Amino acid sequence: MIQRIQSVWLLLAALMNAGVFMFDLYRADITTNGITVTQHVRVNDNFPAMLIALVITIMPLIAIFLYKNRRRQRTMTTLCMVFTIGFIANTLMRVSTFNNGSSAPANGSYWIGSILPVIAVVFLILALRGIRKDEKLVKSVDRLR
Repeated sequence: MIQRIQSVWLLLAALMNAGVFMFDLYRADITTNGITVTQHVRVNDNFPAMLIALVITIMPLIAIFLYKNRRRQRTMTTLCMVFTIGFIANTLMRVSTFNNGSSAPANGSYWIGSILPVIAVVFLILALRGIRKDEKLVKSVDRLR
């Protein structure tokens, strides 16, 4: 049912994944010729990262409305979790490539946008737990009939 707790977890995961479009993933202060410039690594700068971020934002929203077919909802949630972990790996590779560039950053740090997908994975795990509880509940009720 749409009012179940996994719908809340899936909505929160979608919101966390949508947050990567608004926040930077990484910021670094680069000094060239005595001038310090702040460089940003964003999702919008890389087309594959933007495509994956769009997919991991839409998939939990689709999974919310698959409440009648819990097996498909569980599969969609698991697939979204795999894509989110792939997005995290892509972000780490982009940051390491950015740091190994021609000019080494003097001071760099991860920003909110890189933490949001990790929080989304936690919400997706909680949604999977809720889906499994619903499956067990339905199976136990079917046995009583």
